[in-house]
Amino acid sequence: MTFTNIFQRKFIFFFTFIILIPLISSCQALRWDPPDAKNHPSRADERVKRNLEEGKGFRIMDMVGRDGKGTTYQFASSNAMWRATLEILDFLPLSNVDYSGGIITTDWYNEGVASNESIKITVRFLTNEIRADGLKIIVHKKKCSLQQECSVKKISSTLSNELRAAILKKAITYQKIDKAKKPKKKVGEIWTNNPD
Repeated sequence: MTFTNIFQRKFIFFFTFIILIPLISSCQALRWDPPDAKNHPSRADERVKRNLEEGKGFRIMDMVGRDGKGTTYQFASSNAMWRATLEILDFLPLSNVDYSGGIITTDWYNEGVASNESIKITVRFLTNEIRADGLKIIVHKKKCSLQQECSVKKISSTLSNELRAAILKKAITYQKIDKAKKPKKKVGEIWTNNPD
């Protein structure tokens, strides 16, 4: 046997010993102590109440709020700006759509007018409100030579302003439709969508 083999065996033995000793000694502390029936209520609702008083549990409705106003989830189907942008950019192939990040990026698109030029549009949502400054639209133009050497530039064109106007107009339409679908409040009553 060589020195390295002896060293490896001793190291493995020592390492195993160091790991197993705390595990074996901790087994003595894990003794099952059954609960006393006198100290625990038999009804489930009483046990829940007691556990909550002692801080041993939580209720989902306490975190959310009984009326559902504890959280403000906003999904893509309920955001008029998001839906309007997807509909306006429907003719373009999309490469990145991230609702949580608030960004839509199209793939390179060529209308066929100039075969060596294509555009890419990025829409960033700065707010969920329908406002002109809530959208940042960036248009990139790629121009390639015959040797496939391409240059990409961010351009300022009327296209971004036209897209912004079209998206805002469509978003306002969606918002009006959504408001028309919501139930109306009755006079003298507090009535919401959530009857709980």
